[in-house]
Amino acid sequence: MKNYLYFILIFIPFCLNSQQKFSKEISLVTDNDLYVSVDRDRYYTNGTFMNYRYLAKNKNENLEKKIIELQIGQEMYTPNKAIVQDITLHDRPFAGYLYGSFNIKRVYKKNRILNTTVQVGVVGPSAFGEELQSFIHDIYNFDEAIGWQYQIQNAFALNFDAEHISFLTQNKAQNLDVFWVNSARLGTVYTNFSSGLHMRFGFIKLQKMINSIAFNTHLNNNSTNYKREKESFFFIKPTLRYALYDATIQGSFLNTNSEVTKEIIPFVFHVAIGFKFTVNRFNFGYIFNYNTSKSKNLKYTYGNKYGTIAINYLLK
Repeated sequence: MKNYLYFILIFIPFCLNSQQKFSKEISLVTDNDLYVSVDRDRYYTNGTFMNYRYLAKNKNENLEKKIIELQIGQEMYTPNKAIVQDITLHDRPFAGYLYGSFNIKRVYKKNRILNTTVQVGVVGPSAFGEELQSFIHDIYNFDEAIGWQYQIQNAFALNFDAEHISFLTQNKAQNLDVFWVNSARLGTVYTNFSSGLHMRFGFIKLQKMINSIAFNTHLNNNSTNYKREKESFFFIKPTLRYALYDATIQGSFLNTNSEVTKEIIPFVFHVAIGFKFTVNRFNFGYIFNYNTSKSKNLKYTYGNKYGTIAINYLLK
């Protein structure tokens, strides 16, 4: 506990440079099971996401802000071990998903946010999952990843996603608040629905949801009523998801030639526990993620863990 307090006391002073307006942002977000365990390498094993956000013109009187986000992302999945070659031992398929996305974030004045996203890309060898995992294994001197010849086969990817976030409550000290998050995904890669809570606990006064790094709503210009503020908080986000379809597990219905496919488990519980803070033009985050099993007959049935590291940089 002393180490955590020391960490907090070190970083809070660097969170004090604020009171400026920035209308653009670039970010890099990486997911990897290595961030929670040096010997864990299975199931959802890696994700890489590069983002560019900017404050768009807003003609809607009900909106405080409208933010556009462009993203290039890649997700990678493996069986219980990346070195499993025997096809009979693949408890889930190798799979890669590469896409580009366009998101509109509508930040309403009445404490709610609506995100709508379209993703276009590919599932299969053309997503370069095998090549990226080989590169990562070379860096860390891990055993060569084998068995990718049995991965989910190439198929066109098109997904439409929507997320609605609404404010529920806040304490008088304004260092604890709760939000309700609902989302839906529909497409050729993922189709699911989820609902959960997003709770923040701050070491300093929490920023409103319409101007916080928690929701990527901290972009401002001369037409907005807010400026960049210092932030430092923990959060927890428990979610229950009902899945109808997952091409990375079942194979795509657009290409039924995948040799290894599995059945999904409809109900999945996911929890994210993290810490985010600002440093000058940067904001950083680390998140511990846990989810229950997403497919049937896995070798490890007690769920999957991975970490997320996020680095964001603001531009004028």
